[in-house]
Amino acid sequence: MSKAMALELRDVHKRFGRTEVIRGVSLSVLAGERVALIGPNGAGKSTLFNLMSGSLSPDQGDVLLQGRSIAGRKPHEINRMGLARSFQISNVFPRLSVRDNLRCSALWSLGTGYALFRWLHRCTEANQRADLLMEQLGLSAQAGVPAQQLSYPEQRALELGMTVAGNAPVILLDEPTAGMSQSETVRFTALIRSLTEGKTLVTVEHDMGVVFDLADRIAVLVQGQVLAFDTPDAIRANPLVQQAYLGNMLPSTTEGGR
Repeated sequence: MSKAMALELRDVHKRFGRTEVIRGVSLSVLAGERVALIGPNGAGKSTLFNLMSGSLSPDQGDVLLQGRSIAGRKPHEINRMGLARSFQISNVFPRLSVRDNLRCSALWSLGTGYALFRWLHRCTEANQRADLLMEQLGLSAQAGVPAQQLSYPEQRALELGMTVAGNAPVILLDEPTAGMSQSETVRFTALIRSLTEGKTLVTVEHDMGVVFDLADRIAVLVQGQVLAFDTPDAIRANPLVQQAYLGNMLPSTTEGGR
């Protein structure tokens, strides 16, 4: 039996003034698949991500989440429909503790929002999710620490935990390893793999080592269009991709790429 489509873009276009940034992108992501979106600066990756998550609406075409159109819907509505995303810049509640950041993120998926009395009625499950995530993230010892006091990698880990806290089946990660050292990147990639197990993952990433290690398929965006969408091995061997973008950026097969 073929897998269902988790996320689909159908002939999506987006203009800013006279400039067409996204020019007829069609993309289908299978349920449970990990897809990396790569391309040179200015290719339209961030715009495409914002179209997927509802920060922008397409001028033409459609975006479907698990078969339902989400084009024109607000980000919080899309989140409730089963899609969660992170951002390039850490987006945590700086004065709240690690535990409370995770607990707040879990509350929305339980239908409670931040209303105090409804929160008290449902807090047990939110507490359990927060505690489990802290253990998985390696942040249990910092449960009561304000998020602003965490190191940069710890803040990124917390944001990853907040993104998955609501149990959304589709996760978007925007440059999750940006600003990390090589050793931090290796650990964080393993954390992404663990926390998104069984979920659909779409990530924008510039570190080719991460891309080829993590992704089942890679979509190459150039000048607002999909140049190629294929397995890591096929992308590595694609002469058009090498000419347009990768070139010497490709990791060798002995450096963890697959």
